[in-house]
Amino acid sequence: MTDHTVAWPWQSGGGGLYSTAGDYLHFCQMLLDHGRSPNAQILSPATIRLMISDHLPAGITWDSYTPSSSKRRLLRATWTKLWFGFALRTHSGVNPLPGSIGDYFWAGAFGTYFWIDPAEKLIAIFMSQAPELRLHYRYLMRQLVYQAIELSDRC
Repeated sequence: MTDHTVAWPWQSGGGGLYSTAGDYLHFCQMLLDHGRSPNAQILSPATIRLMISDHLPAGITWDSYTPSSSKRRLLRATWTKLWFGFALRTHSGVNPLPGSIGDYFWAGAFGTYFWIDPAEKLIAIFMSQAPELRLHYRYLMRQLVYQAIELSDRC
């Protein structure tokens, strides 16, 4: 068993995060609250806006040099763009997954996934380690969460 209190000799900027579901929720809530936590302003609202804004000039397209992973194909086909910190939904009616314009997400290589939908004031976090099934569970989770919202709106 790995001792997570001891620093690893190889540091990865894209992997190896250790956290709890509660801490992950606090982080996401801080993003949804424009950088504010219950006790302090962690990031400025301007920083949050930069993290979830379109910074690419018009005419940027996917080309033959762009790796054709399933994640990139889905983003290209659904008007979801990668920005400074997240993938951002930029248009409605194109993405087959439920959500709102302006919702943003990030997904880990082994299955961890979160999204924030400011229009719904919604945070969803999926903590898993199932790399071979990660897309299946991410898509299923989105469907179930938004179906639950629709059902609660009817009651």
